[in-house]
Amino acid sequence: MEYILELLKTDTFLYIMLGSIILLFVLYISTVVNITKLRKSYIKFMKKLGNGDNVDEMLRTYIGVVQKVENKNNELTSYCEQLDKHIEKCTQKIGMVRYNAFRDTGSDLSFALALLDENNNGVVLNGIYARDMSNIYAKPVEKGTSKYALSEEEKEAISRAMSQE
Repeated sequence: MEYILELLKTDTFLYIMLGSIILLFVLYISTVVNITKLRKSYIKFMKKLGNGDNVDEMLRTYIGVVQKVENKNNELTSYCEQLDKHIEKCTQKIGMVRYNAFRDTGSDLSFALALLDENNNGVVLNGIYARDMSNIYAKPVEKGTSKYALSEEEKEAISRAMSQE
């Protein structure tokens, strides 16, 4: 251990350190020169590869375009998810039954029409036609049933609408 401490105090150690520093500085300068040459060669290669255009710049431009497309795709996905949520409440199922409400009217001019959403909620309309009058009645439908009394034709219209899965 004392030998090492004595060596550190001598001029020889200082010369060795100075030589090491000079060698490291020369290696640093050599590395900088090689990196500069490599960079110039890379730029020349990229221009040659891109037929006069810099491929590196083209790639950066395309990456920007791809990022914009990805953002737009995310927006469209979000919009479609919102539409999916709203479409549940839109009329999707329709069932209709035509019938003769009175024996003296000759044809099936009366009708029951069910308009339901995805969850079988909506309305059933019953249009009753007679020779001297015509009436339309509406009854709310929740989950395929109504809290109001339903005629056979109205039940059939709801059943037809619900069968359109």
